Amino acid sequence: MRFLRRANGSVLPAVAALTVAVLFAGGCSSGDDTSLSGDPSESATGASESPTPSPTPSITPAYPTGASGCHSNKRWTTEESTEWVRRYVDTPEDNYRGDGLRVVSLPGYNGPLCQKITVQIEFWKLVYGVANGDDGNRLSDGRKPDYYFDISRVKRVELHVDGSADDTVALPTSLYATDRSPCVGALVSVTVGKPLASRELPKEVGVSGSSLQGDTVDFRSKRVADHELTEPSAPQVCGPDGKPTADPADVPTPGVQPTGLLPTDLYPSPDYSFDIDDVLRSPAR
Repeated sequence: MRFLRRANGSVLPAVAALTVAVLFAGGCSSGDDTSLSGDPSESATGASESPTPSPTPSITPAYPTGASGCHSNKRWTTEESTEWVRRYVDTPEDNYRGDGLRVVSLPGYNGPLCQKITVQIEFWKLVYGVANGDDGNRLSDGRKPDYYFDISRVKRVELHVDGSADDTVALPTSLYATDRSPCVGALVSVTVGKPLASRELPKEVGVSGSSLQGDTVDFRSKRVADHELTEPSAPQVCGPDGKPTADPADVPTPGVQPTGLLPTDLYPSPDYSFDIDDVLRSPAR
């Protein structure tokens, strides 16, 4: 599912079009980049001798340090810096420690790097509103959006990381509160370099339970190393103004058939949403 942002006459303040949001897998996995080395020793042939134990395999460092004690990254491109950050950032759901977002330090494996990398951690509030009727707006694949969304930044933290120590960023309490509005979602982005500009923010957001699975937040910048979306709890009850119009307990979740009721088109499962007009986007704060 996706959401769309309306150009004119939008009912949300600075309304952005929405689809149903897909929860992105954030964080990094070093498992795909790890290789093992070490050859087993030959066993002794004498009857009275025990086999010589094989040496313990060692993990080959992804970013080995040189004589200076750090991994040279002076000539890295933005793409190379972004890849390093992508591999070693744990978004809130990936961070087993539960203390927010973390850039992990693995001394001797991921550095430390000789030059620090500037990273922006930005938290965004998404307000969903149902798209009523056919107002002519279309998603990138030509379909009508099911929701519109408004996006505004709640918090930004600038880090300078090199892998020499863990860096953590606490979550904004109100944005991640369990009792927040059922029409409000949270999005965190991890970007190399300067903060994201309005033109780099997503215009379409996919929704879980739709045909679009996986990473469907279309940030328009290759500097975004990772991101994570926490969806609204009940977007199906959200009116055009982004406010709930009913108790979520009384409205079926899209794609879920209520017990004892026949299938109807009353609550179709949303497919997409997107942001049509950057001019109406809430200014970065």
